Amino acid sequence: MESNLKRELTARQVQMIALGGTIGVGLFLGSSSTIAWTGPSVILAYMFAGAFIFLIMRALGEMVYTHPHTGSYAKFANDYIHPAAGFMTASSNIFNWVIVGMSEVIAVGAYMRFWWPDLPTWIPGVVVIVILTLANLASVKMFGELEFWFASVKVITIILMIIAGLGLILFGFGNDGTPIGFSNLWSHGGFFTNGFSGFFFALSIVFASYIGVELIGVTAGETKDPETNITRAINGVIWRILIFYVGAIFIIVTVYPWDQLADIGSPFVATFAKVGITAAAAIINVVVITAAMSGCNSGIFSSSRMIYTLAEKGQMPSLFLKVNKNGIPLYTVLAVSAGIFVGVILDIVLPLFLGKDTNIFVYVYSASVLPGMVPWFAILISHIQYRKIEADRIADHPFKMPGAPFTNYITIVMLLIVLVGMLFNDETRVSILIGIVFLILSGIYYIVRTPKSF
Repeated sequence: MESNLKRELTARQVQMIALGGTIGVGLFLGSSSTIAWTGPSVILAYMFAGAFIFLIMRALGEMVYTHPHTGSYAKFANDYIHPAAGFMTASSNIFNWVIVGMSEVIAVGAYMRFWWPDLPTWIPGVVVIVILTLANLASVKMFGELEFWFASVKVITIILMIIAGLGLILFGFGNDGTPIGFSNLWSHGGFFTNGFSGFFFALSIVFASYIGVELIGVTAGETKDPETNITRAINGVIWRILIFYVGAIFIIVTVYPWDQLADIGSPFVATFAKVGITAAAAIINVVVITAAMSGCNSGIFSSSRMIYTLAEKGQMPSLFLKVNKNGIPLYTVLAVSAGIFVGVILDIVLPLFLGKDTNIFVYVYSASVLPGMVPWFAILISHIQYRKIEADRIADHPFKMPGAPFTNYITIVMLLIVLVGMLFNDETRVSILIGIVFLILSGIYYIVRTPKSF
């Protein structure tokens, strides 16, 4: 057995992992719900939230440049805030990605019914877990290669959708040569169709859709030349947000009246179908399955590395420090895969109690929202302390966060406002309460296991 992880992720893979973390299933499936809250002004919501996400990533990048560690932001929280903060950050990340992985294997089963309506949904879920577990155990390079191709499919699909949409808007392709123009942005109740409250509620959901972008920080300890590759990937976050999120949403609300989106199903399918691609539904179904597998793949990688980080500190059993001949933390990957397998069990059991028409994916996925945002708070607060403790390094640092520490405080306040707002929204309240319960239980576990740290 080897004792250390290996730096095998290449610049090409790191760039695509950063992309994959930014583009989630939420963009393909959740865009209709955010548009319903606020209409065309959802474009501003994605831009506004994206600006804060960029600041979070720059804070992370500044610290990673100096200290490229596996599980970086959990280690920063441990070193610059308190060991309890490091544990809470890591455990939240683990919970978030296991829950995301559970929801994604449930989703894959549902998507497969597009071709095989009578197929039990748990069968594709089991197949996906086995494939991704074996790939993650093979080597970190294998994980990176899978994520590279998963992300490539998502990126190409969105770019093609944007091109097709621009053809409709400017030249009338698929609309009998009559350009659609831009009037749908204001002619169906105005740009802010549901006022400030609608915009605010949409903003909270939009923020949640960016969860996972920080995955790039977890790869730091297994990336070749991390100072160059990770900082380059983080700098590209703002462009990914503008092109893939804002660009795609802009096309959707410009091509279609926002109040008709609920009736057309997936805007991506409708856009491709409108320009004459008859197999649009099948194509998008493949893409969404790919996006779901990407989320599960990322969940196995991220959670296993966080467990490894906790085991290094004695906060998890030493068993999780064991790595196989390929430099992979063997038992952490198996433990995370077992946790994700619970999603398959829930997919079988929950419909028996909640009804066959229940959207199990939504029930499971929503539980990850608050734990998924904990790393953002940890990054911002750690960065404030980092600037104080390592002030001698800042003067010549080539990758500073703009406007710190003022931008740190503003971003923290914004995230708190979003979370409070989610408590007042019937659709998001339960997910926040589940997250609070998890954080309480996580804190109790830490106190019991390491009472001398206080």
